Amino acid sequence: MRIVVKVGSSSLSSADGGLDLSRLHMLVDALAGARGRGDEVVLVSSGAIATGLSPLGLPARPRDLATQQAAASVGQGLLVARYTERFARHDLVVGQVLLTVDDVVRRTHYRNAYRTLARLLDLGVVPVVNENDTVATGEIRFGDNDRLAALVAHLVHADRLLLLSDVDGLYDGNPANPGASLIPDVYADADLEGLDIARPSASKVGTGGMVTKVEAARIATGAGIPVLLTSAAHVQDALESRPVGTTFHPTGRRRSTRLLWLAHATTGKGTLVLDAGAVRAVVERRASLLPAGVVAVRGAFDSGDPVDLADEAGTVVARGLVNYDATELPQMIGRSTHALAADLGAEYERELVHRDDLVLL
Repeated sequence: MRIVVKVGSSSLSSADGGLDLSRLHMLVDALAGARGRGDEVVLVSSGAIATGLSPLGLPARPRDLATQQAAASVGQGLLVARYTERFARHDLVVGQVLLTVDDVVRRTHYRNAYRTLARLLDLGVVPVVNENDTVATGEIRFGDNDRLAALVAHLVHADRLLLLSDVDGLYDGNPANPGASLIPDVYADADLEGLDIARPSASKVGTGGMVTKVEAARIATGAGIPVLLTSAAHVQDALESRPVGTTFHPTGRRRSTRLLWLAHATTGKGTLVLDAGAVRAVVERRASLLPAGVVAVRGAFDSGDPVDLADEAGTVVARGLVNYDATELPQMIGRSTHALAADLGAEYERELVHRDDLVLL
């Protein structure tokens, strides 16, 4: 079995925000046990920024991106060194893999990331994956490693995704309150109705909360990958398939990682408003979007950017990668591609959004 395990900063940190080696050692020992049973393991680990706080004399996670990146630069090497040292006690080799959004969006990057991870696993290496915080900008960030882990699980064709947190599962209320009950299974979004999952992380060093974990579970289960959410303290039980935490059951089949990213890891940089016929063509026939079906263009965007496709009432029905800049579109909307090619040139005979670059929401 191929398992992707994601561990958050709060699960690796001490009370003062620094790296807690006892927690890291417990995690590594459990993962090594899974390897000994024949499982392949990919570890998606937060903690680089948290590990860099103490050496830089920072009392808490910085809010500005530049200082976060500086802390990640210092902390990433230290974190991987600790993993390398502990896994070596089990005769296992660690390989560091730092990813940005581009690595799962651009086809050449995606294929290279897949080949690298697959080869590491073939060689018996334990890949330790993290977002490349040192160079990623606000516009090209995953935003949290829960989402990254879900996309990595799809990228490596994982059989299972394990999300480790500082809580032992999904509850029907605040787990700090008496009477809150653990929800052992989630089969569909309907099982989440009425739940308060909007609580932010209680940790001073983490960025995620229950919202990001549920969203990651949606991404993975929508691609056919079961997800278990539990606390890092229960990692041993989780890896041995004992009844702990909350299991999110698959809801869909595997699909393009690029489309998973488009649906779950982007926001539209503009909006194309579609007439009723174009909405039916996109939603029901899964057709490409042509200029003739667009009645309005909103926002500023460039060719290749993600844009929302909405009906005339404003309901967003899909998102796609647009083939033209926003400034080019006013002269194109409502016209056929043949007419555009005759007036503006053959390069204007393309779709606004090709169906292969479009996902329904």
